[in-house]
Amino acid sequence: MLPPQSPKQNQILAALPLSSYTRLLSLLEHVPMPAGQVIYDPGLPFKYVYFPTNSVVARLYETASGACTQTGIIGNEGLVGVSALLGGENYPARVVVLSTGKGYRIKTSFVRDEFELGDELRQFVLRFAHALMVQTEQVAVSNRYHTVDQQLSYLLLMSLDRLPGNELHITHEQAGIMLGVRRESVTVAAHKLQAAGAIRCRRGHLAVADRQQLEASAGEQYEVVKKEYECLAAFYASHAVHSSELSPARFKRFFQSTE
Repeated sequence: MLPPQSPKQNQILAALPLSSYTRLLSLLEHVPMPAGQVIYDPGLPFKYVYFPTNSVVARLYETASGACTQTGIIGNEGLVGVSALLGGENYPARVVVLSTGKGYRIKTSFVRDEFELGDELRQFVLRFAHALMVQTEQVAVSNRYHTVDQQLSYLLLMSLDRLPGNELHITHEQAGIMLGVRRESVTVAAHKLQAAGAIRCRRGHLAVADRQQLEASAGEQYEVVKKEYECLAAFYASHAVHSSELSPARFKRFFQSTE
């Protein structure tokens, strides 16, 4: 059983072989990640790479006019700052904590060294980057073709898949920022989903009432991303079985029904 606060609550760190994990362990700093915290600002250099454990992070792109939309959601299946390991010097968008939790951070220079040295970490990062790219593609499609209630359903599912419960602490205004729409549009969409029995709404909280109904509302966008992240979890698990101190039973399916 993992201790209450362990780097191995992050799936990438948990799948590393003992030698790689040991090299990183003393360099990892356990940090709180409260909702609203800005991890990266646009144009600023990467100082740290973050490994969330029970927090959820969102990538936000803001236009010159002030319009904003989320382009990706990250939890303990990945890391925040993947661009720093792929040759980027700074991030073009803002990255903020969507759901309060904790994580571990490490100076970018240290994890870059391990990325170049450790074949396993490189494989995990590249595989995660692919999954994140698939997620970003589906967000782009959704922003163009899907309704606000479809987009809200997707946002809730992607966030709650990375949390232990079935309730997300988020206001309609915050959801509007994430989706790039007006708060009133989120309110209308939330009421439609509640009337359909998919969610329960109360001030500052949105909870799943009927998972199947919510997934149906989110549509093919969520199904594509869900399958991709299930493949990612299986990829981690296939490597973890070679670690002398990890049990494959620890790696459950990333997406689990809340029914």
